[in-house]
Amino acid sequence: MLIYCTGATGLAGYNFVKAAASEGHKIIAVCGRRELPPIANVTVRHCDLLDENAVQRAVLDAFPDAIVNCAAISSPADVDANPELAEKMNAALPERLAQLANHVGARFIHLSTDMVFDGSDAPYKNTDVPMPCTLYGTTKLMAEKRVLKAAAPISVVLRLSHISGNSLTERRSLHEKLLRQWAEGKKTPCRTDEIKCPLSAGRLGDLLVELCERPNLTGIYHYAGLEPISRYDMARRIAEKFGLSPDEFVEPVAGDRPVDLTLDMSCLARFVKTRSCMFGELLDEMALPADLADWLKSKTGRLPVKRFKL
Repeated sequence: MLIYCTGATGLAGYNFVKAAASEGHKIIAVCGRRELPPIANVTVRHCDLLDENAVQRAVLDAFPDAIVNCAAISSPADVDANPELAEKMNAALPERLAQLANHVGARFIHLSTDMVFDGSDAPYKNTDVPMPCTLYGTTKLMAEKRVLKAAAPISVVLRLSHISGNSLTERRSLHEKLLRQWAEGKKTPCRTDEIKCPLSAGRLGDLLVELCERPNLTGIYHYAGLEPISRYDMARRIAEKFGLSPDEFVEPVAGDRPVDLTLDMSCLARFVKTRSCMFGELLDEMALPADLADWLKSKTGRLPVKRFKL
């Protein structure tokens, strides 16, 4: 299968590209400013995803069997800072890719978010009515509607909870960001009243490969970790995993109101083989950024034991 993947250097995209390539699929990995390391079966392409004509030429030249859209402006703060750019990337781009997938007869998979909900009535099923309370969530909901209008019979919209794992740059995932803040001597404020179900980027990559291979699955689905947990408790357990004192580095704070974005993924779980995991299993997957090894050793007197997937 030939797969066209946007956002290939992001946390989700990078893990998907590796998983798909390892299964023998050929990947056209669309990158921005960052470069992918050499990976067998992967061809890197650079494309301005805001240029509709360039996107059209790239997809028609590739004529892929599947398109997986991992590209997005995923920071709510960045969306608030530039709403026009966010609409183009988060809503207009998925719509155009869905139209092109329909034109070339390709499978289309689009990544969405738990933030299409407002967090007041969890757990959320894939059939619940969305009600975003942020501009980021609104742009993602716009994308869902446009994708399904353009290409519902060939598309999966996959709503995700907080993605964590190991990124290409060692700077994108939650544990990588926290460790870098702590290495700078900062104490990180983390909400005690914001609940998510953090999921493994590696397992997400495996799931996306499975969805590419399962054209009978279409519509909106949820995928999340199996353990609802606050951002505060996530940070404390990450600190403990790396031998650090949570009290030294993590500060509890509360938001304006409690937010519980727990996703019910039972609908998808009935149809796929790729299982999700508890947060403890996700912790085992987290690797220490290489440039922080000396700092962690000076702080704890040891380095974490590397664990390998069997």
